[in-house]
Amino acid sequence: MATALVVRAQRYKKIGDKTSPLVYILKRKPRDAKMYDLKRISEEIEALGGMSAEDVLHVGKAIVRNMREKLTDGNSVRLDDFGIFRTSFHCIATENPKDCTVKNIDKVRINFKVATTLRLVNDSVATTKGAPNNINFELVSDDNKTSGSSGNGGGNAGGEEENPLG
Repeated sequence: MATALVVRAQRYKKIGDKTSPLVYILKRKPRDAKMYDLKRISEEIEALGGMSAEDVLHVGKAIVRNMREKLTDGNSVRLDDFGIFRTSFHCIATENPKDCTVKNIDKVRINFKVATTLRLVNDSVATTKGAPNNINFELVSDDNKTSGSSGNGGGNAGGEEENPLG
């Protein structure tokens, strides 16, 4: 099982409030995770056998193109054992009904709801150790030495800077 490396970080309890007390959180080690694109994934699938990397890449691009079409038509897309993609938007409120038009839509988003079969679990607190959806987190100290498996959940700090205090 692969291990996700986490580090301790310090931040204000209420983000942005400098009078708030400082707390410690865990977040992913910077530059630890790799970025996988469709080409790289297709090469890995080719190594498993059955399809060439070019065929897998073609199918992957076709899925993305078709999903884009379905989403822009206002539909939702469910990928079995993965999750549901759907669109949502934000509209600026108006007091007058005549002023409420499609021009008031200022943000369009693609939302993803994970399938229950894909929900991930922290392996150190899981009831079934080593299950396929478990992630093993390992706490890494500041000098890049590992300090053992973490019993805490690997929290994501919401994209704060590496050192928000200085």
